[in-house]
Amino acid sequence: MSSAVGSDAAAPSLSERAYTEIEELIITLKLAPGSALSEAELALHLGIGRTPVREALQRLARERLVMVLPRRGVVVSEINVASQLRLLEVRRELERLIARSAARRANDEQRARFRAIAAGFETAASADDGIAFMRTDLEFNQLCSSASHNEFAANAMSLMHGLSRRFWYLHHAHAADMPRTAKLHAAIARAIATADEDRAGAASDRLLDLIEKFTFDTLQG
Repeated sequence: MSSAVGSDAAAPSLSERAYTEIEELIITLKLAPGSALSEAELALHLGIGRTPVREALQRLARERLVMVLPRRGVVVSEINVASQLRLLEVRRELERLIARSAARRANDEQRARFRAIAAGFETAASADDGIAFMRTDLEFNQLCSSASHNEFAANAMSLMHGLSRRFWYLHHAHAADMPRTAKLHAAIARAIATADEDRAGAASDRLLDLIEKFTFDTLQG
C-alpha cells in the first residue's frame, strides 16, 4: 500500500496495519459482501501474524464491516441502502460537530497535516483517482476525530466511516462526482487548518448535501 499523507508520523502497529489493509480490501470490494474470512489466509496475505489480524477483525466487527456468525465464522457484512440512509441522518450532525470542534481545538501540527490532506484531496480530484481519494479520506477522518478532542463523537463516527466509504466505492462509477466530492473534503480540511469554525461547519453541510443526493441517486439508478 502506498504511503499516506503525513508519512512522517510514527509507524503504525501491526494491528493498525492489519486493520488499514483489511479495511481497504473490504471497502474496494476485493473482499465481497457475504465472503467468509479466514484469519490464517489473511495473515498469510498480509505477511503478519494471526493476532494482529484477529484484533483488526474485532475492530471491523465493531464498525459493522464484518460480522461474527455462529458456525460460519467471520463474514463480510452485506450492503444495506436503508441502513445507509439512517446512517446519514446521524452522520450529518456528527460531521458538523467534529469539523467545528477540530477547527477550534486542533494544534499546529494537526493544522499542518490538514493542509497536506487538503492538497492530497485536490491531487486525487485532478487525477480522478478513487483509490487515492479513499486513502486520503481515511486519514482525514482519523485526524478530524483526533483533532476534535471529543472521544464520544469520535467513537460514534468510527462506526460510520467504513460503511460510508464502501457504499460510495460500490456506486461511485455511475452515481458520484468524485472530483467534486474530493474538493468538498478539501474545503473542510482547509477551514480546519485556518481555525475557521463556521466555515468548517458550513463546508461539512455542503459535503453531506452531496452525499445525500448521491445516496438517493443510487436508489433511482
